[in-house]
Amino acid sequence: MTDWERLTALFDGWEETMVWSCLQGVMGRAMWNKGVTAGLIASGDFCFLAGEPDRALLARAAGPILAPRTPDWHPLIEAYFGPRAIPETRYAIKKEPGIFDRRRLEALAAALPAGYELRLIDEAMVPVLLAQAWSRDLCAAFDSPADCCRRGVGVAALYEGVPVAGAGSYCVYRGGIEVEIDTRPDHRRRGLATACGARLILECLDRGLYPSWDAIDLRSAALAEKLGYRRGDPYPVYWIGEA
Repeated sequence: MTDWERLTALFDGWEETMVWSCLQGVMGRAMWNKGVTAGLIASGDFCFLAGEPDRALLARAAGPILAPRTPDWHPLIEAYFGPRAIPETRYAIKKEPGIFDRRRLEALAAALPAGYELRLIDEAMVPVLLAQAWSRDLCAAFDSPADCCRRGVGVAALYEGVPVAGAGSYCVYRGGIEVEIDTRPDHRRRGLATACGARLILECLDRGLYPSWDAIDLRSAALAEKLGYRRGDPYPVYWIGEA
């Protein structure tokens, strides 16, 4: 068995698209220790840890979000990072192709307040989104604007021609994307996240892609349920603060 096969075995069965993407050679970086008894997959802000807890491998975790597969990593993470390791809870969302109600999604996408419009994210819009902190994650995973539009898919809500909310591809894997939804702070609570999310799901379905969702908090989980997903189990992660 090769080292890569051993690494794959450590992550086998983990229902996480960023793990899938890396193992498929699409996005992300993989690291492992001698003997491949522990592995790390880094993608975006996330580091996924599997196998036997290993301090040397943990030292290579860039973070800031550490997602250990098993609880035996928790004491090592807390000891290594000390008070910088802040425990948080995320919420898995079930991956269920065929569950979406297109008519409901179309209605939600159309329910925009006056003055707003939805547009697909194109190459000209990508630099605008990357230049702002609130929207960067909608397209930061890609090598260029062209790569973002070729491999990813995204929708933005515009106000007076300026993007103020969006739903895009945090990462991509074979057959789907990981959904990212963000709204500029001064345009929140206006239904823009719902409309963008609904339109993104419809666009994914039209392209034969699955729009996978993982919720950062209960508000994100509630939005997912509004759009037709069903909630899975909560799971622990660690946010690693600055030194």
